[in-house]
Amino acid sequence: MTTSSLIPGQLERGFLVVVSGPGGVGKNTLVNAVRRRMPELLYSVSVTTRPPRPGEVDGRDYFFVTAERFAQLVEAGELLEWARFGDHLYGTPVRYVSEAVASGRIVLLDIDIQGARQLRASRRLDAVFVFLLPPSLEALRERLLRRASDDLRTIERRLAMALTEMEAAPDYDYVIVNANVDEASLLLESIIRAEACRPHRLRWPVVEPAASSRQETRPGR
Repeated sequence: MTTSSLIPGQLERGFLVVVSGPGGVGKNTLVNAVRRRMPELLYSVSVTTRPPRPGEVDGRDYFFVTAERFAQLVEAGELLEWARFGDHLYGTPVRYVSEAVASGRIVLLDIDIQGARQLRASRRLDAVFVFLLPPSLEALRERLLRRASDDLRTIERRLAMALTEMEAAPDYDYVIVNANVDEASLLLESIIRAEACRPHRLRWPVVEPAASSRQETRPGR
């Protein structure tokens, strides 16, 4: 399946679908779910200085680099956006994303709110911004506890940070409450399909003229 199957025609240029929200809201889970529903999407793998979590694979989930290497990427202008979250740095490689969008592909990004703000301010690429909310703060707290990657003090600090981060939701194009991953992924799929049908993104003419209409009419005798 290709991106052109999303619409009755082809995209002149692709675009970014930027998914962000507070830590622990389920961004990775949602992104993986919508990728299964829409295998034609491309996923931009981020660069990070944090160590891998159990089950994560370098180059598939993240590009895991040292802080020194990350600084080199920033200095060389090789990151579309980057931000610090907690004690670690995260960024999006610019070359892969730019080339994919230029070729008419839709690229899915899972980035934090700082990075999303940088992207929106830069206007370097056509992007749709989706904010993911938890159904409640208690639900978010339970998710962070189940993850078991942070101590209680860190979790409480992240919950306090989440309250501030959620104030950014009105700045986004769409908001999804992630109470159920199947329902949330269906909503995100609907958003992507609708955005792919916007006239300014299509390659015209969308409908090719019939073969008979392209033939020259033979003059009568």
